[in-house]
Amino acid sequence: MKTLRLLLLPFSLLYGLVTGIRNLLYNSGGFKSVTFNVPVIAVGNLSTGGTGKTPQTEYLIRLLSQQYNVAVLSRGYGRKTHGYILADAAATAQIIGDEPYQFFSKLKNIRVAVDANRVNGITNLLSLTPKPQLIILDDAYQHRRVKAGFYILLTAYGDLYADDFILPAGNLREGRAGAKRAGVIVVTKCPPDISVAEQQKIIAKLKPAATQCVYFTSIAYDAAVYNESTRISVAELAAQPKVLVAGIAKPKPFFDYLRSDGDVLKEYPDHHDFTDSEISELERLSQNQYIVATEKDYVRLKGRLPQNRLYYLPIKSRFINDGDDFNKTILDYVEQSTGNR
Repeated sequence: MKTLRLLLLPFSLLYGLVTGIRNLLYNSGGFKSVTFNVPVIAVGNLSTGGTGKTPQTEYLIRLLSQQYNVAVLSRGYGRKTHGYILADAAATAQIIGDEPYQFFSKLKNIRVAVDANRVNGITNLLSLTPKPQLIILDDAYQHRRVKAGFYILLTAYGDLYADDFILPAGNLREGRAGAKRAGVIVVTKCPPDISVAEQQKIIAKLKPAATQCVYFTSIAYDAAVYNESTRISVAELAAQPKVLVAGIAKPKPFFDYLRSDGDVLKEYPDHHDFTDSEISELERLSQNQYIVATEKDYVRLKGRLPQNRLYYLPIKSRFINDGDDFNKTILDYVEQSTGNR
């Protein structure tokens, strides 16, 4: 692996040069960014994935939708459509993408839209009546045509951007200097019992600016799996052989939490579009047993596998400490902002 990285390093230097020049032009005003007269919060990462962005975005939606009319705008990765689409009763994962559909399906009283052109997407959202009071940009840390008022940067425990390289030798979409745009940095997927001493070591490695706070979160798995009408406790499920399905960037924690002797584990690429033959294979492997998928995969499998045997495992992002401080920082930005600054 190290040898391969060395061979790819010249390409990474070239990629880093291109992204560095692009960021320099945006920072200097050579390339123009668009601002809007509502608070805009961008959530994302420097790496290509696996930082736990979806549960962190859900956390943000739950926090803000209690007080504000919230809209979420995503690119809609993996959808089979193009352009701006506002989610409605006809929405599916194929129409708006798996993550936006997950937000739309489970989080009420919000608007969810997709558009690769974020400027166009925000413009369309602000034409709605009533118009959103704030907009969350999902996975938009590198989308610099829009200048968000607040950036939340995620990095995964054990896979920090400070230890990584730029593509293709590593997994970074841009250089580590891009972290300077963040208002806060969230280290995700931490062990729930991570010590204060280890947190301090990670902070020292990330080298945040004096104005940046670093927070630590863990993934909290639910004690049950669900489908549209039924709930089964994980303890009860453990005694039964089943098929576990994961098409996410880093599925090991999901498998480790649910697996028992005799289970079949099926791993697919992130945002995987299941073919008819793969659906048939899952039916054959399950042999009338339960099929348990990640929540993101469930929205793509729903309607294609027997409803009474298909379940998903919910997850949430949980702050290990200083969660109230994080909430206050976000709420203060929204309350004090009449636009992007």
